[in-house]
Parts: sequence; C-alpha cells; structure tokens
Amino acid sequence: MSTNNIPELKEKAENVKKILKELHQGRNIEELKSKYGDVLSSISPFEISLIEQKLVEDGVKIEEILKLCDLHVELFREYIGSREIKDVPKGHPLDLLIRENDWILKEAEALTLYASALLKAQEEDQIRNILAGFKETILKLTKIRLHYRKLQMLIFPYLERRGIIAPTRVLWGREDQARLKLRQLMELLQRVEDKFDPKLVFDTANRAIETARDISELVFRENKILYPTVQTLLTEGEWAAVSNIAESLGYIIDTGDERWRVDTKPILPYEEETIVTREQAERLPLEFRAVIASQLVEPDTYRVKKDGDMDLETGFLSPEEAKAVFKSLPIEITFANEEGRVKFFTESMLSKGFVRTKTIIGRRFEYCHPPRLEDTVRKTVDEVKFGEAGYREFWTRNADRIIRVLIVPVKNGDGDYLGTVEIVEDLSEIVNKPEEVKKRIMVI
Repeated sequence: MSTNNIPELKEKAENVKKILKELHQGRNIEELKSKYGDVLSSISPFEISLIEQKLVEDGVKIEEILKLCDLHVELFREYIGSREIKDVPKGHPLDLLIRENDWILKEAEALTLYASALLKAQEEDQIRNILAGFKETILKLTKIRLHYRKLQMLIFPYLERRGIIAPTRVLWGREDQARLKLRQLMELLQRVEDKFDPKLVFDTANRAIETARDISELVFRENKILYPTVQTLLTEGEWAAVSNIAESLGYIIDTGDERWRVDTKPILPYEEETIVTREQAERLPLEFRAVIASQLVEPDTYRVKKDGDMDLETGFLSPEEAKAVFKSLPIEITFANEEGRVKFFTESMLSKGFVRTKTIIGRRFEYCHPPRLEDTVRKTVDEVKFGEAGYREFWTRNADRIIRVLIVPVKNGDGDYLGTVEIVEDLSEIVNKPEEVKKRIMVI
C-alpha cells in the first residue's frame, strides 16, 4: 500500500526521519522523548507501520528504523497509560500483560520493516538475506498464542460472569485470525525457501504487512479498551486468582523477580455473583459503556457446585457424574495405592484393553499380571515411586490390537507418593493407519 498520497503521513514520516537522524547521532531516548514525545505518541500502531513502510521505500536501512521501535513502544505505552491505565503496580498481571504488548508491538513493527524491505529488494541474494530476519521475527511472534491464551482463559471469564459477552467473543475472534495469518505466513515462507519465486515473495511480504497491522491493532484494542475495563471491574481477589494461574502458564517476556503479592483470597469467576455498578460503568471506555447501556447485559448467576459434589480441585463432580466420566474415557485406568493394592479401576465403553473384574479390588497390583511379568511390574513401580523415572511406557499386543501401557506415579500437592496408576490405551488405528489419521488432523 503506497503512502505517497497521504500528506499527513508524509509529514509524520519526515518527523520520524529527523528522530532517526538524531538517534544515529547518539542522542539518548530520554532526550528524544522530551523533544518528540507529542509527535510520536500521536502516531497509532496502524500509522507507524505505514510510515516505516514509507521509510523503507525511501531507502532508510532496516537497522536504523529498528532503533526507533524501542522509543516508539515506550512512548506509545506512556501515551496510552496517561489516558486510560493508571497506578498499575509493578509485577501485577495487568502490568505484565501490557509489557507483553510492548514486546508484541515491537516485533510487529519489525515484521513490517522486513516485509517492506522485501518489496523493495530486487536481487535474489538480497531477498534471501532479508528473509532470515523476516523468518526469525515471524517465529518470535508465534509466541503471541500464550499472551492471547491468558486473556481468553483468565480475563474473559470474569467479564462473562458479569454478562459482558459480545466484546470478548469479538476480541477472541480477532486474536484467532491473527494467529491463523501468522501460521499461513510461515507456510508461504516455507514455499519461498523451497523454490524462489518473485511473485510469491511479493505476496508473502504484503500478507506480512497486513498481519503486522492486525496484531498492532489488537495491541491498541487491548491497551486502550480491554485493560482499562478489567482494571475498573476486577476485584483484588479476582486479580489474585489471575496472578496465580498466569504464573503457572508463563509469560512471553522476561518478567524478572518482581511480583505483585496480596494476602487476599483468590476468587474464581464461579465463586461470585457480580454486577457492573453504575459508578463502574461510568468509568469504562466508551466501547464497553455502550454494551452496558444497551441493557442486554445479564450477569451469569449459574451455580456450578451442587450439594453432594466432590471438590476435585479443578472442578466439581457428583459421584454419579464421576462414574459416568470414567466410563466414557477412551482409556482404562487401574489405581494401586501406596501399599500396592488395587483400589480402583475403570470400565471404558470405548476401549477394551485387558480383562479386569471387581474381584481384583484389594489384590496386589503385580498379581494382576502374569507371573513372568511380576518382577518387571515391581521394578517399574519402584522406579516411578522413587523418582527414577517420571513414568514408564510399554507397548504390547492384545489379539489384533496394539496397546500402549503407561505406569505413572500418583502424588499429592506436597509431592508425597499416594500410589501408582496404570493407563491402558488402544492405539491400533494410529499405528496401523497413520496416513489416514494425518488426513483427519485439524490444526486449532
């Protein structure tokens, strides 16, 4: 997309050239922030990608423009923060999500630069040199899946509990499209690497610019709309739960040692019935305020935990549901306790591995196997029990079926050994018809 016919962007591009010149002369970021802050902070992520594309067209080296990324990201964050997001403690999940967006925005800008350079390059050797940085940047950006997963699985449920559904579904859809475009970009790049084709290079570069623009727009939407909303609505207990789970999922940036810590009890979405108050609604960004004002927002008051349910730490099941779940699994499970006695097994409706009957309950685990395997079973149980192996895997045949057997230690939250579980899985189709199985693979 040419930017030559957009006077305002041309003027901004000239200002950016002045900044790059001063960066090249050794001026530090703080000086440039003071001098050009108003100029740079007024440039949206969408515009910066167009401007950088224009700079490449004008012959500015990629290495020079990359120096601008750190400065623009820092100013963009300050610009958004001064308007929308205030007083976020260091190490708070919101702080770390914003810092992830800083990283994402920088890599999206780099992708635009490499793609613009590809559009300008003429010689095959020159193009292949650019493709190295291009590919590295795409691979880095594939990490955004983890960033989006934290929003989709940790943040969105709290909004949905308050009855705010449409904005989260739309945002998830946009995030999903960005990931799909990155995946398609890698496929195009693979084709270019396999067989050089100038037209394919051109198409790949243009797709990259479009993808980078979409990703930058998502950064803008999150920072300007989503994050101010959840900062206003979520309670300290809810943030405590988000913080704990996000820590286990991990971040795409180096978060250092600083973490936000509170004594408040973590609160999961299902544990509260929450409404958006009028006072909160008045402080929301316009996009969310409009949703609230539409009066289509109905808080989710569903109670997931019923009387008699067992608390399984990751959810609740009634005894009847638990029995049905185990029976529906396409695997068979046998659990032997710490004393090596069979205490429980499942009967799968979908898989028939080995014969087991209720008469084995209380039996020694090794006696449930042929005598020739007793020593192997004891040795395997000891290996997983004492940490010599995380698990053991065996393959065998049962008539015409190919069976995989896993022996896995069962431990509590403190790491204390509670017993051993044997998992039996029929993998005949996967082993015998791998090509047929591959045809049914759906990438998600």
